[in-house]
Amino acid sequence: MMPGLHMALLDLLRELSGSGVRLIVGGGFGIYLRMEHVRRTGVRTLLREWPEMRSTNDLDLFLRPELLIDSYKLKPLSAALVSLGYTVVPEAAFYQFVKPGPGGGSAGSLKIDILTGPESSFHGTRVKVDNRRAKPRPSVDIHAHPTNEALTLEKGLQEMELSGVLSSGEQWDDTIFLPHPYTFLMMKLFAFRDLYGNENKDFGRYHALDLYTILATMTETEWNEALGYRNEFISEPYVREAGRMVGNFFSELNNPGMIRMRESDYSRSGMQLEDFMSAMRELFPLS
Repeated sequence: MMPGLHMALLDLLRELSGSGVRLIVGGGFGIYLRMEHVRRTGVRTLLREWPEMRSTNDLDLFLRPELLIDSYKLKPLSAALVSLGYTVVPEAAFYQFVKPGPGGGSAGSLKIDILTGPESSFHGTRVKVDNRRAKPRPSVDIHAHPTNEALTLEKGLQEMELSGVLSSGEQWDDTIFLPHPYTFLMMKLFAFRDLYGNENKDFGRYHALDLYTILATMTETEWNEALGYRNEFISEPYVREAGRMVGNFFSELNNPGMIRMRESDYSRSGMQLEDFMSAMRELFPLS
């Protein structure tokens, strides 16, 4: 359990109650929630050996493009963040928010990243968009970072019940959505590519391990759906690039991605690396 993030997400859901704003939870915490859900259900998964779950203090929240297109619908989210004590991160204004930890310092602080689907989702709309941000019009003090590789963001969303204790001590139950594993894999491939040479970002080791975790926890149904998405989007430039990245980073044990994966503190010796690489090559073939 990641109690700080769990409670923070529940607090936000409580503030949004009745607003119609539904949140898609990605990132490391989304993967954690996915692992917990699969463990609870006991469903058979693609790989039996999983790594340890890494920690995180970030919430990656994805907004459906329709919310940014009709910006009035985002007013409850803007108000909720203010009410809960989040402030804008100046260098990423209105798509990153931070809440100081106890005593007002960085220790125990929480960060929320607001993201959305591809830039192409906003063509012909009033949303001002570039590769850094999607900015609704009229402004409601909420922007979102476009994720161009998340072509399937709204496909196969997994609805999940979330329950626990709010910061007020009250019990709260609500619903979130998790991206389909194919969407998760696409996003993590591009994240790894961007960070694997960055010492300040642990050389992308956590993204490499996230890829294994996502694939390992896929159910048979999700695997078949992912193959369908592969076939549907095979000609898309971002999918072709994903195939090249798998070929360069995750197709052989001596590839940079596989090396980074094994270097991670959360890696385990029994992980099924050959099965992982075979499945990745099947999902993201070189075109």
